[in-house]
Amino acid sequence: MKKNNLKLLTVLAIATLQLQTTKAQDADSLLNALTANKTPAKVIATFKSTHLVLLNTNETQKKNDLAFWIAHRFGDIGGEFGGSHTLFGLDNAEDNYIGFDYGISDKLTLGLGRSRRDETYNLLVKYKLIEQMEKGLPFSLTLFAQSAAATRKPYFDNEFTSQAQRISHYISAIFATKVNSGLSFLVSPGVLLRDKVADAGDKKALLSVGLGGRFKIYKRFSLITDYTLVQGVGRPQNLNTKYYNPLGAGIEIETGGHVFSLNFQNSPYIIENNFIADTQKSWTKGGVRWGFAVSRNFSLFQKKKN
Repeated sequence: MKKNNLKLLTVLAIATLQLQTTKAQDADSLLNALTANKTPAKVIATFKSTHLVLLNTNETQKKNDLAFWIAHRFGDIGGEFGGSHTLFGLDNAEDNYIGFDYGISDKLTLGLGRSRRDETYNLLVKYKLIEQMEKGLPFSLTLFAQSAAATRKPYFDNEFTSQAQRISHYISAIFATKVNSGLSFLVSPGVLLRDKVADAGDKKALLSVGLGGRFKIYKRFSLITDYTLVQGVGRPQNLNTKYYNPLGAGIEIETGGHVFSLNFQNSPYIIENNFIADTQKSWTKGGVRWGFAVSRNFSLFQKKKN
């Protein structure tokens, strides 16, 4: 009798072990199948802000997020219009900007702003067409368009012969890639369309290529820079006015809901419609100036969790 009980217990133990092994194999097979079919994760936060120094980045606002953005450009640090008598440019305000960017969806952003330069109002739209993946697609693509209108009074008779001469349009495609958690790059080819030019030999359609990058140096501190090729991309070289390619560099600081940047650039203007066409200062001739930008993000219409 005892031998029969021992045999029964042995059979039950073997059967239980086989059942557990089968279940484990089935679970492993199911897990492997789920892993194989899992969609690659999207790369997020290529840049920490919608702007570098001068250029727009590929970033859009999250749905129902509103960003309040302020930027400032001071006068020349050195050269004829700088030096100690202007406190190295801090006495002069070349341009100020106040704007709001709102996320219609995670991919679509609408914005409205106002610049001191020519009392310019601008309307912008950004759409994230392609998103970078952790495995697979190595870049993202955001489409950007901005219309601007100068609303100041004319400085002289017939300065603006029509309302169309007050308006300009800028269109660009922003290609961006996040190499790793601390390094990102962008390339932004674009075209500026305007009806009025300061020099009769200049083009009404200006081509440009923007280059930019962000390098994280310590936790919430990053180096940012951008450079926009305008001269040498089809613009005539024999104009009466000397123009330069906009170049900016600075430090970006993340502080919770704020992103703050302290920067230097040779353009006194803030939005693309102005600085692409009219940068007349040079880094090598005292035309560098201080500037800063700060943005604060607000989440609107969020439902309360139970």
